[in-house]
Amino acid sequence: MPKRPRIAVVGSANVDLTTFTDLFPKPGETIFGQKFDLGFGGKGANQAVAAQLCGAEVFMVARVGSDLFGPATIENFKKLGIDATHVKQVAGVSSGVAPIFVESGGQNRILVVKGANDELKPSDVDAAAEMLKTVDCIVLQFEIPLETVYYTIAFARKHGIRCILNPAPGQPIDVDGIKGLDYFVPNESEAETISGMPVRNLDDAKACAGKLLKDGIGRVIMTLGANGSLLASRDGMEHLPAFALKSIDSTGAGDAFIGSFALFLGEGLSEREAVRRANLYAGLSTTGVGTQKSFYDRARFDAEWKARNES
Repeated sequence: MPKRPRIAVVGSANVDLTTFTDLFPKPGETIFGQKFDLGFGGKGANQAVAAQLCGAEVFMVARVGSDLFGPATIENFKKLGIDATHVKQVAGVSSGVAPIFVESGGQNRILVVKGANDELKPSDVDAAAEMLKTVDCIVLQFEIPLETVYYTIAFARKHGIRCILNPAPGQPIDVDGIKGLDYFVPNESEAETISGMPVRNLDDAKACAGKLLKDGIGRVIMTLGANGSLLASRDGMEHLPAFALKSIDSTGAGDAFIGSFALFLGEGLSEREAVRRANLYAGLSTTGVGTQKSFYDRARFDAEWKARNES
């Protein structure tokens, strides 16, 4: 059996409010949607859940609001076996929420109201320092203040801890603040926003990854949705295709990729094999509805992996 990695996620926790519809309303128009789903989400929380379901020991560092969603979010972490010691409520602030609109083909549009996620500060990372020093990997996203992201990357570098950043949602950044990263994992739109280069196809993705590497980022993994992933470093680039699956809701697929990738790396797999498995894990998440509720546990994933690699 591989060792059980210890993974800390410093990041966001939201409640997802998902509406399924064939059409989007025009300005001033009211239409009927097909159905509605409420679930726990937030990129950080989703990535923590994916890592835990795949077999990691997971620790969450986050902030939630002083509303109905705050205690429920903390209880959800505990129920899933995620250490929530460093998930705290912030008085007078709402929890983060994400209204999500999903078209019939599975494509999603998401609005994020950060709420208490904006209250996660560098001092909160210091408060969790003793725990963080014991983990194998720290995972970050952009639904918390950038100053906290940069501070945590520096903390990881100082203590020799592997660090993975998912720059989502995409926004302009100080590249110097992320040069200590081990892995920079954007999707196409995030890579476009950060690099200023278009990413419309695989050649564009390679050119964009090349620029990010030139800017001083050590390793880039660009997730390409139905086209799989691009693994890029100064040693070269490799496109790893996606697996054939019937997608019904792509919400949370990127988070499924990040959390599972961190786990597979922590178990000692090569980058390439970790990406291949994460491609499948992310793809499987799109065959169900919602984010965390659509993620596979390890037994289900291993069965799928075995079936697809024996055929």
